[in-house]
Amino acid sequence: MTTSYQIRPIGHVESPTVDRESAPKQGFEGAPDAWLVLEPEVAEGARDLAVGDEVWVLTWLHLARRDELACHPQDDPRQPLTGLFSTRSQNRPNPIGLHRVRVKAIEVLRVLVSDLGAFDGTPIVDVKPVITGGK
Repeated sequence: MTTSYQIRPIGHVESPTVDRESAPKQGFEGAPDAWLVLEPEVAEGARDLAVGDEVWVLTWLHLARRDELACHPQDDPRQPLTGLFSTRSQNRPNPIGLHRVRVKAIEVLRVLVSDLGAFDGTPIVDVKPVITGGK
């Protein structure tokens, strides 16, 4: 039995990254700063974010393929074909992106972050704090 779920975006990404050719494979590999533009109805959820915070941003990789279960890591054909659950490939049955970023600025419903490897217009699914140790 297959159950389906509905995900409602809480915002979208504003980024100078607009195509695969200009995008780094991972955010820490030189992704430009990008804005998380949040919907007004989730403003209360963002009230305690602060400059310097590390957060996880979950996105819906809306341009990804969903029919691929194996790939060459880093899109490098010299790498062996690998099951995608052992890779960071954007192509997956449920293309959820997971991005560890740092908050650089906050402007009401806009949060500037570093290291976000997502295209302009990518839907944001959630934002969660990075928790280390017993915090």
